Amino acid sequence: MKIIVTKDYEEMSYTAAMHVLKYMYSDQARVNLSITGGTTPARMYEILLPLVKDKDVFGNVHFYNFDEIPYRKEDREGVTISGLRKQFLTPAGIREENIHKLDQTNYQIQDKNIAEAGGLEAVILGLGWDGHFCGNLPGTTKFGDATTRVECDEYLRSRLIDEFENGEEDVPDYYITMGPRSIMQAKNLVMIASGKRKAEPVKKLVSGIVDEKVPATILTLHPHFTLILDEEAASLL
Repeated sequence: MKIIVTKDYEEMSYTAAMHVLKYMYSDQARVNLSITGGTTPARMYEILLPLVKDKDVFGNVHFYNFDEIPYRKEDREGVTISGLRKQFLTPAGIREENIHKLDQTNYQIQDKNIAEAGGLEAVILGLGWDGHFCGNLPGTTKFGDATTRVECDEYLRSRLIDEFENGEEDVPDYYITMGPRSIMQAKNLVMIASGKRKAEPVKKLVSGIVDEKVPATILTLHPHFTLILDEEAASLL
């Protein structure tokens, strides 16, 4: 595991963007990247946009979402891919044929599809306050799980409400996520964490104890795992 501690959120975002750019500039015939949404990578995407927008050199780069929260009526694209389109994919001019959606219709074959496409070169991950990554919250998946459907109890549904403008009426009874086994098959893992709220989960992550109660601890066993932090997230190390 490689730990990079940066001064603040801005420097963390720049450092993460340079890591993504490094993978995008690969001279492989095809480069497969899985990227994260949410607030933490927002500035990272802002930095990347002018560097990658409509650049033909990146025509070999393909993008995957690693989890998906469908709308209850399943009448539109899910929350994750919609967010990634808004934050990065659409303003960056990524071609539709280079976007590979994971959702409730294909999750059972997604791992096979990725393997046949050459595997994931890198996954860019965030860290949850409870130590989760992707949709692997404590108590939802096991370390040996591949891409899976997670059934939601009332607690999980309550955590999803903020993802929807219309609140509870749009919250589904399940979501889809790449499981720990699927993520660990990627060639490189890059995790970003910012702010004091992430200090405790970061401390647990690097403690050397691998525990399903803190799902992200499994990532420390990956041979190419890079953790990029700002000083606040690293304050308990």
